[in-house]
Amino acid sequence: MKTDQPNSEKAPIVRKNFPVLEMTCAACAISVESTLKSVDGVKDAGVNFANQDAWVSYDPSVTGPEKFQTAIRSIGYDIVITEDNQQQVKEEAQLKHYAFIKQRTIWSSVLSVPIVIIGMFFMDIPYANYIMLVLSTPVIFYFGKSFFITAWKQAKHGKANMDTLVALSTGIAWLFSCFNTFFASFWHARGLHAHVYFEAAAVIIAFISLGKLLEERAKSNTSSAIKKLIGLQPKTVTLVLSNDETMEVPVAAVEKNAIILVKPGEKIPVDGSVINGSSFVDESMITGEPVPVEKKADDKVFAGTINQKGSFRFRAEKIGSETFLAQIIRMVEQAQGSKAPVQKLVDKIAGVFVPVVIGISVITFLAWTFSGADNAFTHALMNAVTVLVIACPCALGLATPTAIMVGIGKGAENNILIKDAESLELAHKINAIVLDKTGTITEGKPEVSDMIFSEWTNEKKLQSILLAIETQSEHPLAEAVVRFLDKENIEKISVEKVESITGKGIMAVYEERLYAVGSPSMMKENKVAIDDVLQKNITSLQQQAKTVILFSEDKTAKALIAITDKIKTSSKQAIDELSALGIDVYMLTGDNPQTAKAIADEVGIKTFRAEVLPSEKGEFIENLQQAGKTVAMVGDGINDSHALALADVSIAMGKGSDIAMDVAKMTLITSDLTSIPKAIRLSKTTVATIKQNLFWAFIYNLIGIPIAAGLLFPINGFLLNPMIAGAAMALSSVSVVSNSLRLKFSSL
Repeated sequence: MKTDQPNSEKAPIVRKNFPVLEMTCAACAISVESTLKSVDGVKDAGVNFANQDAWVSYDPSVTGPEKFQTAIRSIGYDIVITEDNQQQVKEEAQLKHYAFIKQRTIWSSVLSVPIVIIGMFFMDIPYANYIMLVLSTPVIFYFGKSFFITAWKQAKHGKANMDTLVALSTGIAWLFSCFNTFFASFWHARGLHAHVYFEAAAVIIAFISLGKLLEERAKSNTSSAIKKLIGLQPKTVTLVLSNDETMEVPVAAVEKNAIILVKPGEKIPVDGSVINGSSFVDESMITGEPVPVEKKADDKVFAGTINQKGSFRFRAEKIGSETFLAQIIRMVEQAQGSKAPVQKLVDKIAGVFVPVVIGISVITFLAWTFSGADNAFTHALMNAVTVLVIACPCALGLATPTAIMVGIGKGAENNILIKDAESLELAHKINAIVLDKTGTITEGKPEVSDMIFSEWTNEKKLQSILLAIETQSEHPLAEAVVRFLDKENIEKISVEKVESITGKGIMAVYEERLYAVGSPSMMKENKVAIDDVLQKNITSLQQQAKTVILFSEDKTAKALIAITDKIKTSSKQAIDELSALGIDVYMLTGDNPQTAKAIADEVGIKTFRAEVLPSEKGEFIENLQQAGKTVAMVGDGINDSHALALADVSIAMGKGSDIAMDVAKMTLITSDLTSIPKAIRLSKTTVATIKQNLFWAFIYNLIGIPIAAGLLFPINGFLLNPMIAGAAMALSSVSVVSNSLRLKFSSL
């Protein structure tokens, strides 16, 4: 469960997720959602039928989970409000519900078979109607009682759902059949045969139960990605005690700073840092890279990764919901529970669907009653029942969320974390993509390749000053300089009046002299003199795709530092794939034009901008949008966060900053850029599946309901049997879910 609480004393709004129990159709989700929204203190709420979850934003000083539960229970459903083991409680409830539906399906089918045989072939045997009455009654009112209970609770609140349709249709058919059994003379006196429809009422319950059973089984497969992620968490850990003895404890008992022993083949339980020992760890679940990563003292380890060869001890730093794996699971859960824009329209339709169907059923009954046809009343009743039975709001309700759930799960399996359904739906429209250079196209592991000082300088002293300044900079290039100088055994000193100039460099004072480290353009702006030797080296190094920064004393350049950052092996392939998809690719970098051009040429990017400040990245995105482009931004640093926030679809590299990942709608866990075209292809496939699902759901109802009402009768005398209608209704939901599940096997 995640809680978000903005810093506002006036409105300390809290958002929490709750598993919802007992929902049977899309209209149920609409009822639960509207009920939650009606609770005093609730600002907003949403319910996802496919993954049986609700989220609520509310003012905790006015309301709380207990009030939500009371309101939901009053309309026949329930929510899990305990924070401990929510997923487990939800799964147990789902298993119990599945077992109930399975039992209902088996027994209603067993009892329905003899009813059908008698009703179809042995109507003339003694007491046939009474036998069918006895057999159908437990099917309708015991195994089918949940339909009536829920329908009644809904009716008390002026609501209706699929259970309302089932209860009305089977109840009316059974009551009419009872009347014809006990008062057959009423019809005989009017020259009509007293038809009974016990078999139709019983088989409707059996077929709908079978459909729900298949649907529940299929829906459980849509959340397989979550189950796989949860399965990466070990259940127990080996804790190292203060006396150096070990003890096995549940992972939930681990506290921060605990020392944990990991043996070969074991899964790492929480995030932390190695304190002694060494090994190779399979981190493919995080990075997507199949090659094991060596771990030694001070290296970070992550929950869910697998230790391979050696044993080591590490200190727990992030536990429970703080671990990287837990964050991934939470992101996938929230994304699967989010609604795509198209779903909002579908929800509105599903919300009025049941009342409209009841209205059509009443019109059908009246039209047939006064039609003047033979057995008009019997036809009127049966066609009205058939309309109620064949209508299926579930197919509509499941069309979008099941495809979204499978699509987001498929993304997670391919190291693409998608935060919400909207970004997944929108990604297929991308026609312009903007890539940051450092850490996105390149590996983001800058290394100093050259450090050249001008003549007649005290290199050792300048190196000490340079180290002191760069130590206080947060720029990744500064880290490369610090790593390089740390190996040189440089004397440590302190500098004063440190000032960082965003996107350009850093300045400081030492012994009343002003020193600066920054780009050549910054030096030019500050009118720093650069001698011919340094200038020649700058040009040469930039042509080799190296980034050059200068170090100046007062107004004179004293040294240049060349930094190289290898281009990722996947960058060119990814850019070629994006171009093949018809997407314009742009590169933005704060680097100099020569280095930017060399890298752009190497990876096949035709349009790039160099020496771009963070604010200018955002302006570039806005300019593309104003030109009618649907823009994706890919970045990994804090300086990319503004541009990420402005983009239509924002994608963060998983190895980047937490801020970039928080802002972005998608996160690539792996550093492999080919995940971007994969994400776009996944979006295209998911949206195509949603459209297919909605098409079949609408067509099914648009064709099925008029036929059930008897539209074909004047043409060819065809009337749809309520039993066949029940089977068709059940199969419509199953077909939609099954079509969504095809996504699992699609190639990206």
